[in-house]
Amino acid sequence: MAKKSMIAREVKRKKMVEKYLDRRNKLRSVSLDNKLSLEDRMAARRELFELPKNSAPTRVRNRCTITGRPRGYMRFFGLSRIAFRELALNGHLPGIRKGSL
Repeated sequence: MAKKSMIAREVKRKKMVEKYLDRRNKLRSVSLDNKLSLEDRMAARRELFELPKNSAPTRVRNRCTITGRPRGYMRFFGLSRIAFRELALNGHLPGIRKGSL
């Protein structure tokens, strides 16, 4: 089980990413538009740098929904490998079975 503080930090990051997503996308598109003047693009880039670091989507880490474990994450199921194996062996994931059977 992951520390509660780490899980809470990730939840906070996800909320912040959702909050600033539209503003970040607009500023990013303006900063990459070659049709605009250099001053406008640099102003957009400056505003982009002033946004909180945790509002960047790359700072969000995938975590298991059951244990909060950050490693061995299976994206399709939203679980870590350990939680996935436990649920599969108990028969809680329909259609999943061991490869050796």
